[in-house]
Amino acid sequence: MPTRILPAVGDADAVRSLTTLLSQLPDAEPVAPVADSTQLVDTLARLAAESVDELPEVVVVHERIGPVPALELVREVALRFPAVGVILVTTDASPGLFQAAMDSGARGLVALPLSYEELANRVQAVAQWSVGVRRHLGHGADVFTGAGGTVVTVSGAKGGVGTTLTAVQLALAAQASGRPTALVDLDLQTGDVASYLDVQFRRSVVDLAAITDISPRILAEAVFRHDSGIALLLAPAEGERGEEVTDRAARQIVSALRSRYEVVVVDCGAQLGGAGAAVVELADTALLVTTPDVVAVRGAKRTVRMWDRLQIRKAEETTVVVNRHTRATEIQPPLIQKITGTAVAATAIPANFRELQAAVDAGRVHDLDGKGTVRQALWALAAELGLVKTPERALERRSGRTRDRDRGTGGLRRRKE
Repeated sequence: MPTRILPAVGDADAVRSLTTLLSQLPDAEPVAPVADSTQLVDTLARLAAESVDELPEVVVVHERIGPVPALELVREVALRFPAVGVILVTTDASPGLFQAAMDSGARGLVALPLSYEELANRVQAVAQWSVGVRRHLGHGADVFTGAGGTVVTVSGAKGGVGTTLTAVQLALAAQASGRPTALVDLDLQTGDVASYLDVQFRRSVVDLAAITDISPRILAEAVFRHDSGIALLLAPAEGERGEEVTDRAARQIVSALRSRYEVVVVDCGAQLGGAGAAVVELADTALLVTTPDVVAVRGAKRTVRMWDRLQIRKAEETTVVVNRHTRATEIQPPLIQKITGTAVAATAIPANFRELQAAVDAGRVHDLDGKGTVRQALWALAAELGLVKTPERALERRSGRTRDRDRGTGGLRRRKE
């Protein structure tokens, strides 16, 4: 059976030289290259959603890939698709980079300029390793090979607009619908998820920050299983320790979580640090919560512009959620959409703090009355965002996969004998 090889190369000249050499390898089946990190992860996720056997045995990552740096991309692929062997192609063949690549999960490193013999030997070894892993998976090993969960970040236009309540209820709605869900408190200095859910737990997101290889066992030890079923990864009790969570650590942690959970909701708070920015950038959906008043809407506009300037997130890729909405207020969702230049969620959360007060004061927002208007609106928002599993959505997903099969998958499918 031929070895399927997927090159991930952003440079046009490098694409030509690499694909030419790959096509000369014995029993090799190079497929159309991908040009950036996003396209690579999306392609692998689409194939893994059908079966691990649809994935290529080998992915070759060029050092000039972007926008995610090569080593971080290697780490993400290794975490989310452990049956795929990754080879890093680089001009730096020093022992230091070799060790860094291995720590990130690469199965090999090939130096530039490319040598046919070196590339052939490395591809053969990695392909054999990949086949062995898949054979092991076929016997029921506890290895996580899913396409990766949906990551939703919830940020606040300013403090006090309801960011944490929104994040908690979105996670509860997803979990209640049957989708395994993780809730991460990345408001590192002032996070209150633990207080809202009445939990005390000695581990936090900081405990994962210094770990270079987050295995499923390590991850399971760091999260707290709430009575609702949600897996919680909490902010540190000592706010100053939040500085230990770097942007790189945040990406690694969230990538590890999305490899195990169908939905990962991240409370980013109202203050943007490196860790929060990194997660907003990689999120499938980025929410920005505001209230319909001048100060909060100005804060939302300021945040959206900052994300755009820093190339974290474009305005059109951000969704504003309007909290404490009333028909009497002068600032309505269409005006907020015009001011911010973002999409605005069709579901607005009504103003009714009296309904929330007892649950918030008791730290048990998971016990909100299901008939209450606020809870109903927040769970409707979860459904609007596609976080809630419904029979209709399951049918849509199956239909989508059928259409993908009809269109083909760019040569990545294993040929039928």
